[in-house]
Formats: sequence, C-alpha cells, structure tokens
Amino acid sequence: MGKSQRDKGQRREREFAKLIGGMRVPLSGAQEGYKNDVIGMGLEWEVKARKSGFKTIYDWLEDEREQPDALALKADNKPWLVVMTLDKFKEIRGGNE
Repeated sequence: MGKSQRDKGQRREREFAKLIGGMRVPLSGAQEGYKNDVIGMGLEWEVKARKSGFKTIYDWLEDEREQPDALALKADNKPWLVVMTLDKFKEIRGGNE
C-alpha cells in the first residue's frame, strides 16, 4: 500500500471515529495485536473507503421508490450483512453511547 492510500485510510478512520464519538485504534492493521480501526458506540469497527467501489450499495440505499432504512446482503456461503446510513444507525441506537 502506498503512502497516499494509507493516509486516506487514516483520514477516514479519524473522520468516522469523530462522527460516532469513538476513537481510532493506533497501528490498526500495521502491528500485531491491534485489531479493527475504530472503537465506539460499544462496537469495534473496520473502516473501508473506496473512490467508487460501493456504488451499487449506495444506489440501493438511495432508491427513491423503495426508500429503505437498511439493506440485508448475503453472498453464497457467507453470513448476512446489514448496511444502513450512520444517521439511521445512530437513530436506532439512540445517539452516541
């Protein structure tokens, strides 16, 4: 991974940590024993940032006709995933905890 990609990842981790009132895990992904990227709202988070790799997921969440609160995703032989906006998640959880 190049420096620019690492810097972008760390910026997004700090941004997300601030949004949820959590903290970024220093050395996450770079040092043995430091797992996940952010701790907050009683959960451990892995943060992923892509230029456009999640386009279909955003399209489904922003569907004008359906207007879903969340998505349920499943790949063959993999566990279910639930995807929702951070605002919806905070609403359900009752804000920052």
